[in-house]
Amino acid sequence: MRAGRASELLADLSAPLIRHGCLTHVERRPAREGRRGSFPEWTDPRLVLHLAERGITAPWIHQEQAARLAHDGQDVVLATATASGKSLAYLLPTLTAIGAREIDPGAPRATALYLSPTKALAADQLTNITALADGAGIRDARIAVYDGDTPAEQRRWVRRHGTVVLTNPDMLHFGILPGHEQWAHFFRALRYVVIDECHSYRGVFGSHVSMVLRRLRRIAARYGADPTFVLASATTANPELSASRLIGREVQAVTEDGSPRAGLTIGLWEPGTRTRVDGRGDPARWEEPGRDANDGEEDEGPDEDGQGRREEPLRRSATSEAAALLADLVERDVQTLVFARSRRGAELVSTGARRLLGQKAEEGADARLADAAQRIAAYRGGYLARERRVLEDSLRSGELRALASTNALELGIDISGLDAVVVAGWPGTRASLWQQFGRAGRRQDSGGGSLALFVAREDPLDTYVVHHPETVFGAEVEAAVFDPANPYVMTPHLCAAASELAIRDGEEEIFGPTARELLTTLAARGVLRSRATGWYWTLSESAHELTDLRGSGGEPVRIVEEAGGELLGTVDAASAHTQVHDGAVYLHQGRSYVVNRLDVDQAVAFVRREDPLHSTHPQSASTLRIRQVDREVPWKDGVRLCFGTVDVTDQVTGYQVRDVFTQAVLAQHPLDLPPRTLTTKAVWWVVPRERTDAAEIPAEELPGALHAAEHAAISMLPLLATCDRWDIGGLSAAEHEDTGEPTIFVYDGAPGGAGFAERGADDAAAWVRATADMIAECGCEAGCPACVVSPKCGNGNEPLSKAQAVRLLGLLEE
Repeated sequence: MRAGRASELLADLSAPLIRHGCLTHVERRPAREGRRGSFPEWTDPRLVLHLAERGITAPWIHQEQAARLAHDGQDVVLATATASGKSLAYLLPTLTAIGAREIDPGAPRATALYLSPTKALAADQLTNITALADGAGIRDARIAVYDGDTPAEQRRWVRRHGTVVLTNPDMLHFGILPGHEQWAHFFRALRYVVIDECHSYRGVFGSHVSMVLRRLRRIAARYGADPTFVLASATTANPELSASRLIGREVQAVTEDGSPRAGLTIGLWEPGTRTRVDGRGDPARWEEPGRDANDGEEDEGPDEDGQGRREEPLRRSATSEAAALLADLVERDVQTLVFARSRRGAELVSTGARRLLGQKAEEGADARLADAAQRIAAYRGGYLARERRVLEDSLRSGELRALASTNALELGIDISGLDAVVVAGWPGTRASLWQQFGRAGRRQDSGGGSLALFVAREDPLDTYVVHHPETVFGAEVEAAVFDPANPYVMTPHLCAAASELAIRDGEEEIFGPTARELLTTLAARGVLRSRATGWYWTLSESAHELTDLRGSGGEPVRIVEEAGGELLGTVDAASAHTQVHDGAVYLHQGRSYVVNRLDVDQAVAFVRREDPLHSTHPQSASTLRIRQVDREVPWKDGVRLCFGTVDVTDQVTGYQVRDVFTQAVLAQHPLDLPPRTLTTKAVWWVVPRERTDAAEIPAEELPGALHAAEHAAISMLPLLATCDRWDIGGLSAAEHEDTGEPTIFVYDGAPGGAGFAERGADDAAAWVRATADMIAECGCEAGCPACVVSPKCGNGNEPLSKAQAVRLLGLLEE
């Protein structure tokens, strides 16, 4: 790091603010030497020679171990840190097998399928694999991407001639498996299936992908192939269990990381309040950089009860703080990557940092700073592929000194060895946090190590983390949580599998022990036809259209500018009622539109271009009914902990119109939208009324106590389960109609459940303890976004009682 040692830089950055407690914790990770293995004896000698020309004379120990297991036919998951060279572990056996016939004409033909969660990562790997194969002179390695952007003529070529095909689960589901006959040549020779960044397959999406992979195995078997699966993952808990659940058979894990690491200094940073930061410089520079009044960035934490801002001083948003830190780092010539929580956040961080450096350059007539300001850019989804490649190349070459990115750069795109990383807001999991931190610190010439900063949003979880560093440094990363046996997921995949190839008697076992019962049900409904030989698809429509891999909730709603008929974009069905209802202000590429009308039946929202001086905030009503209690545990003093199936019905009933500057409520309008019902899994506490009376919680404050405890519990569940607070929901009632007692529910936000509520039930004691500690340690009086105020409450955060929530949670603590 050219600006000096990381610890000295951190002290330099925090000196003006450390007395205000912005830097809450510093952790130093020492450098480590790499540990080399040796190339397996079966490795294609052309690969060994080419790698030696690139300075790689031997693999790291984890690369060798994983490569040997894969070559021997053992399914393997390699779970090591970011930038540890996982790709070489699967490329050694893959390219060796594909090039074998060039050395020995009698060797079997081999193909490989590479799956990544994003198109960008597949495109990046295309470049890397092609460079390695071409450099080694392996002519039979015909490498191509096959996804939604691949032209029709090129698709035909890939099907006929491709030997390394790079795609994603969506394209495998919609474009490859349904037409497997056209891929017969490829499937007969399928030797390896590589699943990159497999830790990203969690929740409902992970459950869907697990079913797609089982269908892939069944198709491959029909063509006589039994491919070996090689999975690459960030560091995760029990990777062999998650990987085995993903592909449906036993997987061996390699977790001992032999790659070298430069030293890494990590700081946890809590932004100061707006009044506290004035001493750092001109107060004007601490306003939200480039903030648009209609920006819905969740780290801003607006008051949601319609009464304007609360009395407590507002903390600066993580977006503003990250922009200021980025400007300071670039000024010191520290190459930096900032991870923001949203596309909008990435744009705000980059433009804010450029503006701050530009102001300083003007004040001091400093041409160097003016030039540095132009070497900061944003990186996010929505950019053209060629634009992303230019940004990635410019960052690698050093031409760009900084990027502000969404988590698009968290995945395995090759940009390691940066001087500093700033993570603005909790990324959802510890695994993601370490994955993002890992973008700094690999380069051995970094002179004293690299720097990583976690900047907290004004959010209960973020606040808890910066004041409890053991949640980051003293705990294992999370396991990937998903449920392949989820009947809501499995049912449409059984239909898809039957339409691809009739499911013969006994073949259903590949999908899991509950598959046969579901097949019988589908046959009884007439969806499948049951014969002595198995189950057959009977309907004329495509079975694959029944399946929504990404869990978006149905057909996307198109957003159309009514005057000219231009299609602006889409919004997923689950979000349409809250984002594009009649009268909603909708932001698209920095421009504001107002929704004239939402046509629910046709899934179209018609909008007009306008720059209103107000924002809109939907309000909704929710009901929850218990369908089935799967588990009930006596908890403490008559309290019961339950887990089971529930029906959650939501209806957007109206929206508030607020002034963009003051957030004062200007008007409130009703809406007539149909309800949406979600059948899912939930965990809930039933607290006897006599216990709340004994705890001296007044009856009039009990709803606020339950509501506040519910919000706090939702915000803390991501500490235990691999989820974000937006993946889960909650409801509380002083007298729930199904329990007859005060009850708090937390449920999965996906049909059939995603495993999050179940993880909360399994680890309920730790969950309650962390929730109670977080509320008790927050310094506000009445409740704030850092403890019990929720950024997504449909009831405007009313009622809430922080003080009584502390007493209520005391009843739940063991």
